[in-house]
Amino acid sequence: MIRSEPARLSAETRPSLASRLMLRIGALVAAGAVILVTAAWYYARAAADDAYDQLLVGAVLQMTEGLAVEDGELTVSLPVSAFELLGLAGQDRIFYRVIDPAGRTLTGYDDLAPPSEAGAVGDRPLVTDGRHGGEAVRMAVASRRLTDPAISGTARVVVAQTERARRDLARELTLRVVGLVAVMAAVAVTGTMLAIRYALRPVRGMGEALGRRDPHDLTPLSTDVPRELGPFVGSINHFMGRLDQRVGGLQRFIADAAHQIRTPLTALSAQIDLLEPAVSGDEGLRHLTRVQDRLRELARLTNQLLSHAMVIHRADVVQLKAVDLVDVTRRAFRSAIPITIDHDTLVSFDAPPRPVMVLGDPVSLREAVANCIDNALTHGVMSRLEVRVVVRDGRAAIEVEDDGPGIPAEDWPHMLQRFATTRAGDGGTGLGFAIAAEVMAAHGGELGFRVVEQGGFVVIATMPLAPATGGGG
Repeated sequence: MIRSEPARLSAETRPSLASRLMLRIGALVAAGAVILVTAAWYYARAAADDAYDQLLVGAVLQMTEGLAVEDGELTVSLPVSAFELLGLAGQDRIFYRVIDPAGRTLTGYDDLAPPSEAGAVGDRPLVTDGRHGGEAVRMAVASRRLTDPAISGTARVVVAQTERARRDLARELTLRVVGLVAVMAAVAVTGTMLAIRYALRPVRGMGEALGRRDPHDLTPLSTDVPRELGPFVGSINHFMGRLDQRVGGLQRFIADAAHQIRTPLTALSAQIDLLEPAVSGDEGLRHLTRVQDRLRELARLTNQLLSHAMVIHRADVVQLKAVDLVDVTRRAFRSAIPITIDHDTLVSFDAPPRPVMVLGDPVSLREAVANCIDNALTHGVMSRLEVRVVVRDGRAAIEVEDDGPGIPAEDWPHMLQRFATTRAGDGGTGLGFAIAAEVMAAHGGELGFRVVEQGGFVVIATMPLAPATGGGG
């Protein structure tokens, strides 16, 4: 069975406006969080350095106060309190050195070199970065001016401390800030998401209002929307107004065309039939027969073109309702079987005893069935035509079967396209199956073909049953 299904783009695959806003706002929040964390790291390091530098300066000043000249010699008494201050950073190592005015080491580590920019007499202690023993340290250098007659000059005290404690403090402060920033970012993102959903609620409401509208309702949309959506609603209303005018014009055109074209064709056909007794000779009769055949082809093509235009129009504007497929098919069967059909042709209609309810447009369905029957009568029927309504596998089906040769299987994929025909030289327009296929697609169904093993060809139109509806077969 050949199926024809319209390609549809799923709405779930399209990026939403809310997701776009959230993506951009999330990127801004993330960038802000990175900036805040970076700034917090630098501030935490500065705070840790400032706190431990105060301890370092206090210790070096206490050591400097312990310098004294006794019996013409420079002595130093290292206060315990200075080491207690430095001991507050228990995981760090401490180095110190006391240098006399001659540059000799009185006590401490000889390899602890003071920085070259050590302050002069009277300056505050110098605190700077350095290295000792291959490890980064923080140094404090204090100077003291000696004015004793025995010893004169400047003595210096150097105290160094490793940086583990201050780095741990900076890391702890930074982690606290990171936690706070993470909480604030989560609150900001959540609040922003809720705010965006609330702000976009009028857009969803406007879409629901449009979706609830009857297809025939092309009046202006009147809904309360924010000022920013006013131009959008205005454009929709302007478009609906133009569409209303176009639809009205199309309806009038179809009605006028059906009347203005069919009437002259009928009159012309009658006039040509009246000419037949007046035409003499085989040549004249042959030409008259050709004119009659071409006129019938023109009438058939015109009717199918108008039928196709009507089907397309109704598919866009008519709302589907519950209809009895048996009744629709029976009406199409009666209208499509001509009175002048050959009496030797066996024509039958078979349907369940109770209604088969489907959601559909009865006018379009009747046109689809009539086109399938007309195609069978024109190109297929030799001595038998059967029209059936059946319910199979939870779906309703209309089957039009004839005993003709049918359509070759290799041509089936093309027969649902407009103007595709295997009988181009035999009055075929290529619109009958296209009309039926479009009607079935609009009803959630499909049109297909099947070859009967005992001989014959079947056109099958299937569509879903109406909800909570059963059927008999």
